[in-house]
Amino acid sequence: MPPVGIHYKKSLQTTGKEYREVHDWLDNDPSKKAERHDITKIYEYGKEIEEKYGKEALQQYIEHIHDDVKAKFKHIEDDLHKAISDTLQYFGIKGD
Repeated sequence: MPPVGIHYKKSLQTTGKEYREVHDWLDNDPSKKAERHDITKIYEYGKEIEEKYGKEALQQYIEHIHDDVKAKFKHIEDDLHKAISDTLQYFGIKGD
């Protein structure tokens, strides 16, 4: 998943604000990070964020989750392709 600083920069580019409070809330407490990225809680957490920081912050929260999901699945896809290539090479078949 992108480092929190990447989320700050993206928010700054799209809104003119970093929304550090939102991104830090999501990423900087290791004991709650997975819970706060739980997509089944977007509605619940989204309401809290909107009430506290406004609609634009809510959009940044949703984009943060979106970017993290996208990055996580890209990482899985890359790992899968490497595993397939390694397995093919192991059995003497040239990979990509």
